[in-house]
Amino acid sequence: MFSRLFKKDPRKEIARQLYDSLVRAARTPEFYGPEGVEDSVDGRFDMIVLHAVLLMRRLREGDEAGRDLSQLVFDVMFDDMDAALREMATGDLSVGKKIKVMGEAFYGRAKAYEDPLNEGDQEALAEAIERNLFEESPLSASVCERLARYALKSAEMLKAQPIEALLQGEPPRYAPL
Repeated sequence: MFSRLFKKDPRKEIARQLYDSLVRAARTPEFYGPEGVEDSVDGRFDMIVLHAVLLMRRLREGDEAGRDLSQLVFDVMFDDMDAALREMATGDLSVGKKIKVMGEAFYGRAKAYEDPLNEGDQEALAEAIERNLFEESPLSASVCERLARYALKSAEMLKAQPIEALLQGEPPRYAPL
């Protein structure tokens, strides 16, 4: 009777695997530094968001199962963000507010990237990255162009990856940087 209460949901485990994979990709050292993104909490958040947008966009192409898994990846991501804020000694009362701001940032970026990704428009995507990311320490145009090129190549690689493989938890394939 109690075993059902404590049984792990295999779909959530797959979502966790996919999220862990996108975080590993987002933490690739080549993204950071003088010719890249600032290695800070905000910089890492923005790189995770970029990778999550690419993965979730592909998952949503997988009919209901893909859309459900996309939502689970989103849920796992924000559970992780919540835990990270708590580990950084953010007060319990302000965690919810910060998560709300992060959620709004995620949706804003996802919307800004949607059309350029769909159209394969590197220039528009670079502009969206420049406009939406890293407001406190702006990136050079060349870094934005590099990230846009990477995102478009990664979107192509994800498109080539069978949706069934992703639904089974195969790690998403992103382009080399």
